[in-house]
Amino acid sequence: MSTTQTTQATYNGYANYETWNAALWIGNEYSLYKIALRCEDYAEFQELMIDHYGMSCTPDGVLWNDSELNHDELDEVIKEL
Repeated sequence: MSTTQTTQATYNGYANYETWNAALWIGNEYSLYKIALRCEDYAEFQELMIDHYGMSCTPDGVLWNDSELNHDELDEVIKEL
């Protein structure tokens, strides 16, 4: 193995903690899961959560619109529900 080899840091298989946290809540909290089922993608879920339900973050504080979120990964989470 080369000493110059780089690896992308991940968090439990996701790009980072924020993405993992949002995915965890969407997949494991029934009310969030039911909302996500109606969405085409994460952008739609995010808009519903913030604008319609007035919930700006996950129950433990990660913002639904956090700049660190990986939207491609979260789109996959929504599509796989």
